[in-house]
Amino acid sequence: MTSSRKKKNEKRKDFQKTKLKVGKEKAQAANFTDTSFRSKAIVLNQQSLTTRAPSAALQFTHYLSLLSSKSDSQRRDSLAYLTTAIVSRPVNSPLPQPVSVILPALLPLFLDGSNGVRTQLLKLLRALPSSDMEGHVALLLPYIRAGMTHLAADIRLSSVEIMSWLVSIAGNEVVSSPGGWIKLLNCFLSMLGWHTEESSKWSSNRASFGKAGSDGKPMIKVLQTLAEFLDAGIGAPTDSEMSEIDQQQGSSSSEWIFPLRQTLHHVLPTKSAPYAYLNLFGQPKDEEGEMYETREDRLRVFSQRFLEAVERGTSAARKEGGEMGRAAAGISKVLNEGMTSGAQP
Repeated sequence: MTSSRKKKNEKRKDFQKTKLKVGKEKAQAANFTDTSFRSKAIVLNQQSLTTRAPSAALQFTHYLSLLSSKSDSQRRDSLAYLTTAIVSRPVNSPLPQPVSVILPALLPLFLDGSNGVRTQLLKLLRALPSSDMEGHVALLLPYIRAGMTHLAADIRLSSVEIMSWLVSIAGNEVVSSPGGWIKLLNCFLSMLGWHTEESSKWSSNRASFGKAGSDGKPMIKVLQTLAEFLDAGIGAPTDSEMSEIDQQQGSSSSEWIFPLRQTLHHVLPTKSAPYAYLNLFGQPKDEEGEMYETREDRLRVFSQRFLEAVERGTSAARKEGGEMGRAAAGISKVLNEGMTSGAQP
């Protein structure tokens, strides 16, 4: 047999069908591997398999650490999990982690570039207990002010929404915190373009809200939040505040039997750190960073430095009519009630 015929026969074998007989198995391939064995255990180096799931507190801490992830979707999903964990916890049960541990991880997200992250952040903040947030207002305000003066329009609007939420749950703490009155007023006036000598340092013209502000809705939100802020700072005193004022003036002194006079000045304070306004152990503060705890002090500063600019801007906004005019009318109402009650003896 010549070599050429041998090669032809070898090639022909590749195209020939193998005849299978009943009861006879097909021949195994040359690279066949037998996998019919069974193992009782699988050992992985430096790993352990367990049937116990991590506790809810450990999972909460894990997702809290993921808030510093570089992925926008990872940060957003982590915030969503934390929100669900807080909302779905049993009634009157404590948080998986205290607010003092949660807030430091949330604060950098106030200036996050992702709109979805900031939206989910606001949902998480609203899920936190209001009573636990009152003691951490001073920690939130620097980030809110940074957001309100940010170059990005979306971040400014998100900061205004956070500001509105914070005023609704702890308005008195906001306006009486260090820098919580003058500095925030300068931020509001800079956003609205109602400049005073101080607010003009932050911006030279009216802040632009981008395409989303073409219909005026962002500006309306700023006006509404400013009205809420002014109401918390210099609005008409509440019934409890009026009773304290009456007691200080001696109008209700007849209710007390001699020698109990001016009892309000001798009772124990109702808030923590009652002498914080003295700043005995802190760094010296300027006028903008001072604490204005009483309504009279805030009204005095507002009348001297901001009243003219706010009245001028409110008058111009009311002339535009519509929702803008109604929002500006809310500010005028707060000013009228505050100035009227402040002028009473």
